[in-house]
Amino acid sequence: MSVTRLLALIVAGLVALNTTHGFGQPPKPKDVVDTPPLPSEAQVMQAKLRHAQALMAALAKEDYKKLEEHAGALVSITRATEFLRAYKTEEYEFQTRAFQRSAETLVEKARNKNIDGATLAFLDMNISCVGCHTHFRGKKRD
Repeated sequence: MSVTRLLALIVAGLVALNTTHGFGQPPKPKDVVDTPPLPSEAQVMQAKLRHAQALMAALAKEDYKKLEEHAGALVSITRATEFLRAYKTEEYEFQTRAFQRSAETLVEKARNKNIDGATLAFLDMNISCVGCHTHFRGKKRD
């Protein structure tokens, strides 16, 4: 066998080996989508705090668009996290509903460009925050 023929066979064998590598393994499904993990309770509370702080700034500037945007985000967060029901108690349900109603009222007052009504809804929302945190501070979850 000539050297040229031997080299050709070696190259062909290497090419064949390289192109078939991995064919013995099961294919990875292409339709599998990695879902991001749910946010933790601390992350949800941080998001709520950021929106509440932005609401304070929007109230001071009488920025109805920002009021509606951030209050709407708080309503969405509350609705989205309702299923978590961290404490699963009547008090928690009450506090969650109070917060949500205040945020919904704030959205409505912002749409109507009612700064006094928006301010009162913001204060009510803050009262519900403090009430909830006061009630549940240091308590164990179910």
